[in-house]
Amino acid sequence: MPAHQLAPDIPDDRPTDVLAAEQAHLAESRAALKAMRVHAQSLSADAAGDWVSQQILQSLLDKRVAALADHPDTPLFFGRLDRASGDDLPGTIYVGRRHVHDGHSKPLVIDWRAPVSQAFYQASPADPMNIVRRRRFGYHGGALTAFEDEPLGEGGEIGPSKILTDEIERPRTGPMRDIVATIQPDQDDIVRSTLAQTVCVQGAPGTGKTAVGLHRAAYLLFTHRERLARSGVMIVGPNRAFLSYISSVLPALGEVKVDQTTVAGLLGEHATSEDPLVSALKGDARMAAVLERALWLHIVKPEEGVVYTKGAYRFRVADYEVREVVASLRGTTRYNPGRAAMAQRLAHLVLVRMEQRGDSPDDRVQDAVARSKPVKQIVDAVWPKLTPEQVLFKLLSNPEFLAKASKSDLSPEEQGKLIWPKPYRGWKSAKWSAADAALLDELRDLMERTPSLGHLVVDEAQDLSEMQLRALGRRCRNGSATVLGDLAQGTTPWSTSSWESVLEHLGQREGEVTELTLGFRVPREVLDYAARLLPSIAPGLAAPRSLRPGLGSLTVRQGGTIAQAAEEALAKEGSIGVIVPDALVPEASKALAGLPHAVLDPDAAEEHRLLIVPATLAKGLEYDHVIVVEPADIVEAEPRGLARLYVVLTRAVTSLTVLHDKALPAQLAV
Repeated sequence: MPAHQLAPDIPDDRPTDVLAAEQAHLAESRAALKAMRVHAQSLSADAAGDWVSQQILQSLLDKRVAALADHPDTPLFFGRLDRASGDDLPGTIYVGRRHVHDGHSKPLVIDWRAPVSQAFYQASPADPMNIVRRRRFGYHGGALTAFEDEPLGEGGEIGPSKILTDEIERPRTGPMRDIVATIQPDQDDIVRSTLAQTVCVQGAPGTGKTAVGLHRAAYLLFTHRERLARSGVMIVGPNRAFLSYISSVLPALGEVKVDQTTVAGLLGEHATSEDPLVSALKGDARMAAVLERALWLHIVKPEEGVVYTKGAYRFRVADYEVREVVASLRGTTRYNPGRAAMAQRLAHLVLVRMEQRGDSPDDRVQDAVARSKPVKQIVDAVWPKLTPEQVLFKLLSNPEFLAKASKSDLSPEEQGKLIWPKPYRGWKSAKWSAADAALLDELRDLMERTPSLGHLVVDEAQDLSEMQLRALGRRCRNGSATVLGDLAQGTTPWSTSSWESVLEHLGQREGEVTELTLGFRVPREVLDYAARLLPSIAPGLAAPRSLRPGLGSLTVRQGGTIAQAAEEALAKEGSIGVIVPDALVPEASKALAGLPHAVLDPDAAEEHRLLIVPATLAKGLEYDHVIVVEPADIVEAEPRGLARLYVVLTRAVTSLTVLHDKALPAQLAV
């Protein structure tokens, strides 16, 4: 449908007048937002009373001020709904990133997450949802430059939206943008899923699964603000480069208080390398039972009773009574609370003896007995104080102890793989691997319960081990999760082949698995080329589809130079990612010495237009133009190299150039 077309039952003003009126509404809305922020800044926390209340209120006011920040280059509203009469709602509603009202509380912009805004994403001629006309706005920077109308009350087809298509295809530089103006109906269904529902999204490249997960977090924060403000929302990504890439999405939607981290950042940064097969074994869910036995094996059978002396009296608790106390607690509580409970139970038995002598001890006496030397000595001897590191150190350095803890869960061969070839001197000097971090977290939870969040968003979940999933599941055991990933992009030795398995280990068995197969970002020609790898890496998945034909978007060149391909890309608009095997990064940087460029750092944000990207860091990132160097070397570099290549080939939004001297993998040569 051409821009500026109006529904027949609505007065048809000249397009220039309509555009001017909409630009005036934008100016009024921005001025109102500024006034809202100035008002928020003028509020004082001094009236809260005590100092603690003042600090809490000031923190809330600071968050409010931050959430009201205007972003001049970001459209304040992107759509308008003209509604049919029949209810008390306004006839015209502007849909935008946040709510804006004037000085008389008249709404100028309605938050996209409000129930009334749902029609902007879901209304159609078949189900207009009481909408007569939907208007989309086109922007250049922060300036409103165009509009496009879709009559929804007449039935029939409305055709594709040029503004929508242009926004999806718009070249980009820097971090990921929000997709709030372009959310599709199937994406909107996921975004607006209830808080209680865990949703797992299998998303092909370019389907917007990451953006959907972030927008769901923003929607839940809007809908359940008070509850989630207490319990918290966390985003977990594969690496810091990815987190830097997505870092601006939630703030642009007005959500400034959401923790974003990696699995390593959550469980502990441990960089010691080890055999991938050993890491895979440590990531197996069978390790949970082994760790639990290893912890409780530290409790020994009491052989002595307790004698507590007070003045001239000696109060005895027999050895069999101590054994009964230990037996009643062992395995029925977490380790540390059980240890504390043992001391209190023994103290209670002493108080019973005191009462039998005619004393009237109270709770203070019981606490004193529980802290007394005789009780502490028996507790330390029977139920020793431990750290997770002590338990894991003993497990990985003592073959006999490992065999006892493993029972039949691990074979002798597997136990042999787990034992350190050269044990460290002690647990304090031990160097831990990334796989060990999940084991330590499991032990930590067996000792003290891990606090739960209200909602957890996990991206690239197909790459997590079962033990890592258990660790994340503990963070949402009383909440819900949004699980995002693509089985075809699994690149770790322990990558999953089943989302049901992921949900099980996450502790969210009732989670709903949904699939996004229609791509909006990657051109069809590029996606079809990459999909040649699917029968080899994920034969059970349907081939993804793209709405964008992208004719001429793919170039496969033998013998071409990186510098030449980069110069060609620089002549076009948009960001450029030169994705190379990790081992070739120095060589690629040398080849581009004559061009301004940077190398993507896994621990820092890089906003250079021309970036060299190690293949292992490409997951989750997008560039307008992608240059892939030596696919054969990418495949050979790791056991799941074909899956890595699939990831690399699907990072392009506008064009993909494949450079190779070596023969292409057979799957691409067909």
